[in-house]
Amino acid sequence: MGEIRFMADKGLDEVLGGLSIVLPARNEAPSLKVLAPALRRAYPSAEIIVVDDGSTDGTAGIAESAGLRVISHPYRLGNGAAIKTGTRAATGEVIVFMDADGQHRTEDIVRLLEKFSEGYEMVVGARNTDSHASFGRRISNGLFNRIASYMTAYPIRDLTSGFRAVRSRHFRKFLYLLPNGFSYPTTITVSFIRAGLPLAYVPIQVSKRSGMSHISPLFDGLRFLVIILRVGALFSPMRIFLPVSALFFLSGLAYYGYTFFTWHRFTNMSALLFISAILTFLIGIVSEQVASLHYRGVDAQFRRPRRRH
Repeated sequence: MGEIRFMADKGLDEVLGGLSIVLPARNEAPSLKVLAPALRRAYPSAEIIVVDDGSTDGTAGIAESAGLRVISHPYRLGNGAAIKTGTRAATGEVIVFMDADGQHRTEDIVRLLEKFSEGYEMVVGARNTDSHASFGRRISNGLFNRIASYMTAYPIRDLTSGFRAVRSRHFRKFLYLLPNGFSYPTTITVSFIRAGLPLAYVPIQVSKRSGMSHISPLFDGLRFLVIILRVGALFSPMRIFLPVSALFFLSGLAYYGYTFFTWHRFTNMSALLFISAILTFLIGIVSEQVASLHYRGVDAQFRRPRRRH
């Protein structure tokens, strides 16, 4: 609480080097009628950007009437595309991303910033288990978190949360990797972990969203799983290729043992399995080298500038 009072006394701009709040929005007029004025009152000095992703319900007009900056897409490009547009336009050193559907609470922003000020480069609002809309969604999110934790060798509490505070210059480094859909949190989380940037989670309780969700549990759930595997292959390929290689090798060894004791010979199938194990392992090594190229020159770019006190 002391850090919160410190921020209030000195001002967010002075403490954080400028704060931008980015809200991707598509047909979120009902929730913005309440959220937009509340954000403006709570953070009068912050830059608040609403990215209107092809809305047809007056979303842009409501945001503008509340004094927020609005950037409109001519047609729907996707949640991730809206995030990228807002990031390119933001001028603050710190950016807070939050949904425009009323799920994220305005008062939780300062909790993210309080944690952020402890030296982290990204702070994610981790939703409590009972915050998910259905039992199926709780199960799927738990599964995604476990898979991603294995891929990154780092405990991930909420992989898909769209409520987070980030250092803008770090976030922009990975913009070219972000998809245009709803899965941008997956990619950016793994990117920060792989780059060795400190990441923290703050537990939050989300409210019931206003209106209908734009996410299909089945279709987007399968897509999230594919994206997790793809992102894992992109950033930590040996976490995928090494187990597959080991599986081929152990299968070849087991089959060779079976054929040796039954037929007293080494079969082509055993040879194929052993060769597959070697090739998969070598592909993993090459993939690790390719993955490292994403971070060429990262140390110089991510070096935090010193501030004068």
